[in-house]
Amino acid sequence: MKINSTSSNPLLNGVAGGTRGDTASHAASGSAVSSRTAVDLSPAARHLAALNDGSADVRSERVQQIRDALISGELRIDPGKIADGLLASVRDLLK
Repeated sequence: MKINSTSSNPLLNGVAGGTRGDTASHAASGSAVSSRTAVDLSPAARHLAALNDGSADVRSERVQQIRDALISGELRIDPGKIADGLLASVRDLLK
């Protein structure tokens, strides 16, 4: 199976392997190319963008506390609590 680097859809050129020149040639040939400045994001894309905004950075002092507790043997791991948290995350994702 061969995968072409260009698309017959002018809206995908420049994104899926095409070049800007491909888009320009489609525009010159009469294909409809929109020059919208607004983009509608899906809820999942908005969620990913929010995760990437820097507000979810690692709290290094908390990481150090956990590391120290692990080294000293004071860290108590509750597998049931971890499993409950994972199941709750999966339920949220499936909604």
